[in-house]
Amino acid sequence: MEMFENHKERIVTGLALVCFVLVIGFIDNLLLTWGVLGVVYILAFKEALRLFQIQDNMPIIYAVVLWFIALVYPYGDDLFVLAGVTYASAIAYNKNLTWKNFFPFIYPTAGMLFLFTLYQEYGMTAMLWLIIVVAMTDVGAYAVGKSIGKTQFCETSPNKTMEGVVGGIVVATISGMFVGLSIVDLNISFLISFGVAVSSIFGDLFESSLKRAADVKDSGNLLPGHGGVLDRIDGYLFGVIVMLVLLRGLV
Repeated sequence: MEMFENHKERIVTGLALVCFVLVIGFIDNLLLTWGVLGVVYILAFKEALRLFQIQDNMPIIYAVVLWFIALVYPYGDDLFVLAGVTYASAIAYNKNLTWKNFFPFIYPTAGMLFLFTLYQEYGMTAMLWLIIVVAMTDVGAYAVGKSIGKTQFCETSPNKTMEGVVGGIVVATISGMFVGLSIVDLNISFLISFGVAVSSIFGDLFESSLKRAADVKDSGNLLPGHGGVLDRIDGYLFGVIVMLVLLRGLV
């Protein structure tokens, strides 16, 4: 009860998010999933503009256009590469443009495009697999870190411990391994779950480094007790890229 009272806002918001995700997963509709992911993407994109300290809001319009293209283009995860080529061409033409404004088209854009492509190619089961691995990485790392964590993992995130990180990866790999059996064989499921767990740790660290550089505590304040959208999906943005690449390469 004491833990609930201390983290009441965070727990309530977390449960609401879980229920929302379960409803979307149960409906399992392409257009609905695209729309929900699109809203998450644009909100995360706006937060990324803040973290990269970009004042111009014009990139949001391009992000919306890009997401609409992802609905009809068969290889959505390749769109950020095309976006890079387009922006590089624009920079070559207009010397007033800088690469800084393109950063949000790498993060979070790449991860969100991979996420939608994962759903298109492998369905809602793969999305569930991803969610369980990343979520259990967080839960395992928190539980083990709080109980036996002593060794600092890195300076980017001082509260993370080596014991917690290892514990989170172990818990997530074992949990995800069984979920992945509905898609791949045991050894492949183990490797992918392990890869996603490790990458989600560094996805969290990457966002922490951005917040440290921008001198902010959270990416936003949309989610009570959690901060911003990026604070909630940072691990998924790295994890989904690893999952899709390994599924294509190993299956």
